[in-house]
Amino acid sequence: MKKIIAVLSVLMLTSFAVFAQSDLQVLAVVKLTKNESITLKQLKTRCEAYEKQMGGRTLTVDEKKQVLDTLIEERLIVQAAAKDGISIPDSYVDQYFAQYMSQTLGVSVTEKDLDELFKKQGRSLDDVLIEQTGMNKAEYKNQLKNTLLMQQYVVQKNQAEIQKVAATDDEIRMAYESNKSSFVWNDMIKMLLVIVPKGNNPDAAKQKTVDFLSKYKSKALTAEQIAVQSQAENSGFQAGVGLFPKTEAAAAGIGMSLQNLMFVFNQSEGYTSDVEETSEDFRFLSVIKKYDAKMLAIGDLVQPETTVTVYDYIRSSLTQQKQQIYVNNAANTVAKELHTAENVDMKKTGAALDKLLEWGK
Repeated sequence: MKKIIAVLSVLMLTSFAVFAQSDLQVLAVVKLTKNESITLKQLKTRCEAYEKQMGGRTLTVDEKKQVLDTLIEERLIVQAAAKDGISIPDSYVDQYFAQYMSQTLGVSVTEKDLDELFKKQGRSLDDVLIEQTGMNKAEYKNQLKNTLLMQQYVVQKNQAEIQKVAATDDEIRMAYESNKSSFVWNDMIKMLLVIVPKGNNPDAAKQKTVDFLSKYKSKALTAEQIAVQSQAENSGFQAGVGLFPKTEAAAAGIGMSLQNLMFVFNQSEGYTSDVEETSEDFRFLSVIKKYDAKMLAIGDLVQPETTVTVYDYIRSSLTQQKQQIYVNNAANTVAKELHTAENVDMKKTGAALDKLLEWGK
Protein backbone atom coordinates (compact mmCIF):
# COMPACT_ATOMS: atom_id res chain seq x y z
CA MET A 1 0.00 0.00 0.00
CA LYS A 2 2.81 2.41 0.91
CA LYS A 3 4.48 1.62 -2.41
CA ILE A 4 1.31 2.49 -4.37
CA ILE A 5 0.98 5.80 -2.50
CA ALA A 6 4.61 6.59 -3.21
CA VAL A 7 4.13 5.88 -6.92
CA LEU A 8 0.99 8.07 -7.03
CA SER A 9 2.87 10.89 -5.28
CA VAL A 10 5.64 10.70 -7.85
CA LEU A 11 3.07 10.76 -10.68
CA MET A 12 1.34 13.82 -9.19
CA LEU A 13 4.62 15.67 -8.75
CA THR A 14 5.64 14.76 -12.30
CA SER A 15 2.31 16.02 -13.69
CA PHE A 16 2.65 19.30 -11.81
CA ALA A 17 6.21 19.72 -13.06
CA VAL A 18 5.10 19.14 -16.66
CA PHE A 19 2.27 21.68 -16.24
CA ALA A 20 4.63 24.25 -14.74
CA GLN A 21 7.22 23.57 -17.42
CA SER A 22 4.55 24.07 -20.09
CA ASP A 23 3.56 27.45 -18.64
CA LEU A 24 7.21 28.54 -18.65
CA GLN A 25 7.70 27.71 -22.33
CA VAL A 26 9.08 30.68 -24.23
CA LEU A 27 6.84 31.78 -27.09
CA ALA A 28 8.99 34.65 -28.35
CA VAL A 29 12.17 36.57 -27.56
CA VAL A 30 12.21 40.34 -28.09
CA LYS A 31 15.77 41.46 -28.81
CA LEU A 32 15.77 45.07 -30.02
CA THR A 33 18.30 46.14 -27.36
CA LYS A 34 18.34 43.09 -25.05
CA ASN A 35 16.83 39.62 -24.90
CA GLU A 36 13.42 39.52 -23.20
CA SER A 37 11.41 36.29 -23.20
CA ILE A 38 7.62 36.15 -23.40
CA THR A 39 6.36 32.96 -21.79
CA LEU A 40 3.09 31.10 -22.05
CA LYS A 41 2.40 32.04 -18.41
CA GLN A 42 2.77 35.75 -19.19
CA LEU A 43 0.42 35.40 -22.14
CA LYS A 44 -2.13 33.55 -19.99
CA THR A 45 -1.99 36.28 -17.35
CA ARG A 46 -2.69 39.00 -19.92
CA CYS A 47 -5.44 36.97 -21.60
CA GLU A 48 -7.11 36.34 -18.23
CA ALA A 49 -7.05 40.08 -17.56
CA TYR A 50 -8.78 40.78 -20.89
CA GLU A 51 -11.31 37.99 -20.24
CA LYS A 52 -12.22 39.52 -16.87
CA GLN A 53 -12.77 42.89 -18.54
CA MET A 54 -15.04 41.20 -21.11
CA GLY A 55 -17.23 39.57 -18.49
CA GLY A 56 -15.54 36.18 -18.48
CA ARG A 57 -15.72 35.31 -22.20
CA THR A 58 -12.92 32.94 -23.22
CA LEU A 59 -10.65 34.30 -25.95
CA THR A 60 -10.31 32.34 -29.17
CA VAL A 61 -6.95 31.06 -30.42
CA ASP A 62 -6.79 33.89 -32.98
CA GLU A 63 -7.53 36.47 -30.25
CA LYS A 64 -4.80 34.97 -28.06
CA LYS A 65 -2.39 35.37 -31.00
CA GLN A 66 -3.37 39.04 -31.17
CA VAL A 67 -2.67 39.38 -27.43
CA LEU A 68 0.73 37.74 -28.00
CA ASP A 69 1.45 40.28 -30.74
CA THR A 70 0.44 43.04 -28.33
CA LEU A 71 2.86 41.76 -25.67
CA ILE A 72 5.67 41.57 -28.24
CA GLU A 73 5.03 45.04 -29.58
CA GLU A 74 4.78 46.53 -26.08
CA ARG A 75 8.22 45.13 -25.24
CA LEU A 76 9.60 46.46 -28.53
CA ILE A 77 8.39 50.00 -27.86
CA VAL A 78 9.54 49.90 -24.22
CA GLN A 79 13.01 48.81 -25.36
CA ALA A 80 13.02 51.52 -28.03
CA ALA A 81 12.02 54.10 -25.39
CA ALA A 82 14.83 52.98 -23.08
CA LYS A 83 17.26 53.16 -26.00
CA ASP A 84 16.25 56.82 -26.48
CA GLY A 85 16.81 57.53 -22.79
CA ILE A 86 13.13 57.84 -21.86
CA SER A 87 12.22 56.79 -18.31
CA ILE A 88 9.26 57.09 -15.95
CA PRO A 89 9.92 57.57 -12.19
CA ASP A 90 8.13 55.13 -9.89
CA SER A 91 6.79 58.14 -7.96
CA TYR A 92 4.94 59.28 -11.11
CA VAL A 93 3.48 55.80 -11.59
CA ASP A 94 2.30 55.81 -7.96
CA GLN A 95 0.71 59.23 -8.45
CA TYR A 96 -1.00 58.16 -11.68
CA PHE A 97 -2.25 54.98 -9.99
CA ALA A 98 -3.76 56.97 -7.10
CA GLN A 99 -5.43 59.39 -9.54
CA TYR A 100 -6.92 56.50 -11.52
CA MET A 101 -8.28 54.84 -8.37
CA SER A 102 -9.68 58.19 -7.18
CA GLN A 103 -11.55 58.61 -10.48
CA THR A 104 -12.86 55.04 -10.21
CA LEU A 105 -14.14 55.56 -6.65
CA GLY A 106 -15.33 59.13 -7.23
CA VAL A 107 -13.37 60.51 -4.28
CA SER A 108 -9.75 61.56 -3.84
CA VAL A 109 -7.73 58.79 -2.15
CA THR A 110 -4.11 57.86 -1.56
CA GLU A 111 -2.70 54.37 -1.85
CA LYS A 112 -2.60 54.21 1.95
CA ASP A 113 -6.29 55.16 2.05
CA LEU A 114 -7.05 52.29 -0.33
CA ASP A 115 -5.12 49.78 1.78
CA GLU A 116 -7.01 50.85 4.91
CA LEU A 117 -10.37 50.92 3.11
CA PHE A 118 -10.08 47.37 1.79
CA LYS A 119 -8.53 46.09 5.04
CA LYS A 120 -11.75 47.10 6.81
CA GLN A 121 -13.61 44.94 4.28
CA GLY A 122 -11.37 41.98 5.03
CA ARG A 123 -9.59 42.26 1.69
CA SER A 124 -6.36 43.71 0.35
CA LEU A 125 -5.71 46.02 -2.57
CA ASP A 126 -4.02 43.07 -4.28
CA ASP A 127 -7.22 41.01 -3.88
CA VAL A 128 -9.35 43.73 -5.46
CA LEU A 129 -6.99 44.30 -8.41
CA ILE A 130 -6.66 40.57 -9.11
CA GLU A 131 -10.43 40.27 -9.03
CA GLN A 132 -10.89 43.16 -11.45
CA THR A 133 -7.82 42.89 -13.71
CA GLY A 134 -6.16 39.53 -13.06
CA MET A 135 -3.02 41.36 -11.86
CA ASN A 136 -1.76 42.18 -8.39
CA LYS A 137 -0.64 45.72 -7.50
CA ALA A 138 3.00 45.21 -8.52
CA GLU A 139 2.03 43.63 -11.87
CA TYR A 140 -0.59 46.31 -12.52
CA LYS A 141 1.86 49.12 -11.77
CA ASN A 142 4.49 47.52 -13.99
CA GLN A 143 2.05 47.40 -16.90
CA LEU A 144 0.98 50.97 -16.14
CA LYS A 145 4.62 52.07 -16.19
CA ASN A 146 5.19 50.38 -19.55
CA THR A 147 2.04 52.00 -20.93
CA LEU A 148 3.24 55.44 -19.82
CA LEU A 149 6.70 54.75 -21.29
CA MET A 150 5.22 53.74 -24.63
CA GLN A 151 2.93 56.74 -24.72
CA GLN A 152 5.77 59.15 -23.94
CA TYR A 153 7.99 57.56 -26.59
CA VAL A 154 5.31 57.79 -29.30
CA VAL A 155 4.39 61.36 -28.31
CA GLN A 156 8.04 62.41 -28.39
CA LYS A 157 8.46 60.90 -31.87
CA ASN A 158 5.31 62.61 -33.21
CA GLN A 159 5.12 65.80 -31.14
CA ALA A 160 4.87 68.25 -34.03
CA GLU A 161 2.12 66.27 -35.78
CA ILE A 162 0.13 65.75 -32.55
CA GLN A 163 0.09 69.49 -31.81
CA LYS A 164 -1.59 70.10 -35.16
CA VAL A 165 -4.51 67.84 -34.23
CA ALA A 166 -7.42 69.90 -32.86
CA ALA A 167 -11.22 69.86 -32.69
CA THR A 168 -13.01 72.04 -35.23
CA ASP A 169 -15.73 74.57 -34.43
CA ASP A 170 -18.34 72.37 -36.16
CA GLU A 171 -17.27 69.32 -34.11
CA ILE A 172 -17.47 71.33 -30.88
CA ARG A 173 -20.98 72.68 -31.58
CA MET A 174 -22.22 69.28 -32.74
CA ALA A 175 -20.89 67.66 -29.55
CA TYR A 176 -22.69 70.30 -27.47
CA GLU A 177 -26.02 69.84 -29.28
CA SER A 178 -25.88 66.04 -29.02
CA ASN A 179 -25.00 66.15 -25.30
CA LYS A 180 -26.80 69.32 -24.23
CA SER A 181 -28.72 67.65 -21.39
CA SER A 182 -25.46 66.59 -19.70
CA PHE A 183 -24.15 70.15 -19.39
CA VAL A 184 -25.69 71.25 -16.10
CA TRP A 185 -24.72 72.75 -12.79
CA ASN A 186 -25.87 70.80 -9.78
CA ASP A 187 -26.79 72.80 -6.70
CA MET A 188 -23.41 73.89 -5.33
CA ILE A 189 -22.12 75.68 -2.30
CA LYS A 190 -18.84 77.57 -1.80
CA MET A 191 -17.72 76.81 1.69
CA LEU A 192 -14.85 77.30 4.13
CA LEU A 193 -14.13 74.14 6.12
CA VAL A 194 -11.65 74.13 9.01
CA ILE A 195 -10.66 70.82 10.64
CA VAL A 196 -8.33 70.39 13.62
CA PRO A 197 -7.45 66.75 14.43
CA LYS A 198 -7.61 65.87 18.12
CA GLY A 199 -4.29 64.03 18.11
CA ASN A 200 -2.90 63.50 21.62
CA ASN A 201 -4.32 66.75 23.00
CA PRO A 202 -8.07 67.19 22.33
CA ASP A 203 -8.31 70.24 24.59
CA ALA A 204 -5.61 72.10 22.64
CA ALA A 205 -7.25 71.07 19.35
CA LYS A 206 -10.59 72.45 20.50
CA GLN A 207 -9.06 75.72 21.63
CA LYS A 208 -7.24 76.09 18.33
CA THR A 209 -10.52 75.61 16.44
CA VAL A 210 -12.27 78.16 18.69
CA ASP A 211 -9.48 80.67 18.08
CA PHE A 212 -9.76 80.32 14.30
CA LEU A 213 -13.54 80.66 14.47
CA SER A 214 -13.23 83.81 16.57
CA LYS A 215 -10.69 85.40 14.22
CA TYR A 216 -12.81 84.49 11.18
CA LYS A 217 -16.00 85.93 12.65
CA SER A 218 -14.22 89.13 13.70
CA LYS A 219 -12.70 89.38 10.21
CA ALA A 220 -9.17 89.25 11.64
CA LEU A 221 -8.59 86.40 9.20
CA THR A 222 -10.29 85.75 5.86
CA ALA A 223 -11.24 82.29 4.60
CA GLU A 224 -8.39 82.43 2.10
CA GLN A 225 -5.84 83.42 4.76
CA ILE A 226 -6.89 80.52 6.98
CA ALA A 227 -6.58 78.14 4.02
CA VAL A 228 -3.08 79.45 3.26
CA GLN A 229 -1.98 79.03 6.88
CA SER A 230 -3.12 75.41 6.84
CA GLN A 231 -0.57 74.68 4.09
CA ALA A 232 2.36 75.65 6.31
CA GLU A 233 4.56 72.78 7.49
CA ASN A 234 3.32 71.29 10.78
CA SER A 235 0.32 73.64 10.82
CA GLY A 236 -1.62 70.99 12.72
CA PHE A 237 -4.89 71.66 10.95
CA GLN A 238 -6.63 71.42 7.59
CA ALA A 239 -8.60 74.17 5.91
CA GLY A 240 -9.85 74.94 2.46
CA VAL A 241 -12.31 76.94 0.43
CA GLY A 242 -14.07 74.86 -2.18
CA LEU A 243 -17.18 74.20 -4.20
CA PHE A 244 -19.27 71.25 -3.07
CA PRO A 245 -22.20 69.71 -4.98
CA LYS A 246 -25.23 68.37 -3.17
CA THR A 247 -24.16 64.72 -3.43
CA GLU A 248 -23.43 61.85 -1.05
CA ALA A 249 -19.91 61.49 -2.51
CA ALA A 250 -19.14 65.15 -1.73
CA ALA A 251 -20.43 64.71 1.82
CA ALA A 252 -18.35 61.56 2.36
CA GLY A 253 -15.27 63.32 0.97
CA ILE A 254 -15.33 65.83 3.85
CA GLY A 255 -16.39 63.36 6.52
CA MET A 256 -19.99 64.55 6.69
CA SER A 257 -23.31 62.75 6.37
CA LEU A 258 -25.55 63.68 3.44
CA GLN A 259 -28.18 64.82 5.94
CA ASN A 260 -25.74 67.30 7.51
CA LEU A 261 -24.64 68.55 4.09
CA MET A 262 -28.30 69.10 3.16
CA PHE A 263 -28.68 71.14 6.37
CA VAL A 264 -25.76 73.35 5.27
CA PHE A 265 -27.34 73.82 1.82
CA ASN A 266 -30.50 75.08 3.50
CA GLN A 267 -28.58 77.87 5.27
CA SER A 268 -28.17 81.38 3.88
CA GLU A 269 -24.96 82.84 2.53
CA GLY A 270 -22.84 84.05 5.44
CA TYR A 271 -23.96 81.26 7.80
CA THR A 272 -21.11 80.08 10.04
CA SER A 273 -21.46 77.05 12.28
CA ASP A 274 -20.33 76.71 15.88
CA VAL A 275 -17.33 74.49 16.65
CA GLU A 276 -18.47 70.89 16.22
CA GLU A 277 -16.81 67.75 17.56
CA THR A 278 -16.43 64.44 15.74
CA SER A 279 -14.72 61.28 16.98
CA GLU A 280 -11.45 62.43 15.37
CA ASP A 281 -11.46 66.23 15.20
CA PHE A 282 -13.00 69.62 15.92
CA ARG A 283 -14.32 71.66 12.98
CA PHE A 284 -16.41 74.54 11.77
CA LEU A 285 -17.67 75.67 8.38
CA SER A 286 -18.96 78.80 6.74
CA VAL A 287 -21.24 79.23 3.72
CA ILE A 288 -19.63 81.80 1.43
CA LYS A 289 -21.83 81.55 -1.67
CA LYS A 290 -24.60 79.35 -3.08
CA TYR A 291 -25.27 78.39 -6.69
CA ASP A 292 -28.56 76.97 -7.95
CA ALA A 293 -28.70 74.14 -10.48
CA LYS A 294 -29.15 75.19 -14.10
CA MET A 295 -28.78 74.03 -17.70
CA LEU A 296 -25.63 75.44 -19.30
CA ALA A 297 -25.43 77.23 -22.65
CA ILE A 298 -22.33 76.69 -24.76
CA GLY A 299 -20.90 80.03 -23.62
CA ASP A 300 -21.56 79.49 -19.89
CA LEU A 301 -18.84 78.66 -17.38
CA VAL A 302 -18.46 74.93 -16.69
CA GLN A 303 -18.06 75.68 -12.99
CA PRO A 304 -18.63 78.84 -10.97
CA GLU A 305 -15.67 81.15 -10.37
CA THR A 306 -13.59 79.70 -13.19
CA THR A 307 -12.76 80.98 -16.68
CA VAL A 308 -13.46 77.77 -18.62
CA THR A 309 -16.62 77.85 -20.72
CA VAL A 310 -18.59 74.86 -21.97
CA TYR A 311 -17.17 75.61 -25.44
CA ASP A 312 -13.60 75.57 -24.05
CA TYR A 313 -14.26 72.36 -22.14
CA ILE A 314 -15.65 70.54 -25.21
CA ARG A 315 -12.82 71.82 -27.40
CA SER A 316 -10.21 70.56 -24.92
CA SER A 317 -11.95 67.21 -24.46
CA LEU A 318 -12.45 66.57 -28.19
CA THR A 319 -8.90 67.65 -28.98
CA GLN A 320 -7.52 65.24 -26.36
CA GLN A 321 -9.65 62.43 -27.82
CA LYS A 322 -8.46 63.13 -31.35
CA GLN A 323 -4.84 63.38 -30.21
CA GLN A 324 -5.18 60.08 -28.31
CA ILE A 325 -6.52 58.40 -31.44
CA TYR A 326 -3.55 59.81 -33.37
CA VAL A 327 -1.13 58.54 -30.70
CA ASN A 328 -2.73 55.08 -30.76
CA ASN A 329 -2.46 54.89 -34.54
CA ALA A 330 1.13 56.15 -34.40
CA ALA A 331 1.94 53.53 -31.74
CA ASN A 332 0.57 50.80 -34.00
CA THR A 333 2.68 52.08 -36.87
CA VAL A 334 5.84 52.19 -34.74
CA ALA A 335 5.14 48.72 -33.36
CA LYS A 336 4.67 47.20 -36.82
CA GLU A 337 7.89 48.82 -38.03
CA LEU A 338 9.81 47.34 -35.08
CA HIS A 339 8.14 43.92 -35.30
CA THR A 340 10.65 42.30 -37.64
CA ALA A 341 12.48 38.96 -37.68
CA GLU A 342 15.64 40.83 -36.75
CA ASN A 343 14.05 42.18 -33.55
CA VAL A 344 11.80 39.23 -32.62
CA ASP A 345 12.66 35.54 -32.48
CA MET A 346 9.43 33.50 -32.54
CA LYS A 347 10.04 30.24 -30.65
CA LYS A 348 6.58 28.81 -31.32
CA THR A 349 4.69 29.17 -34.60
CA GLY A 350 2.06 27.38 -36.69
CA ALA A 351 0.41 24.26 -35.31
CA ALA A 352 2.77 24.11 -32.31
CA LEU A 353 1.69 27.59 -31.23
CA ASP A 354 -1.99 26.83 -31.88
CA LYS A 355 -1.82 23.75 -29.64
CA LEU A 356 -0.34 25.76 -26.77
CA LEU A 357 -3.06 28.39 -27.12
CA GLU A 358 -5.94 25.93 -26.82
CA TRP A 359 -6.10 26.15 -23.04
CA GLY A 360 -9.53 26.83 -21.57
CA LYS A 361 -11.39 24.81 -24.20
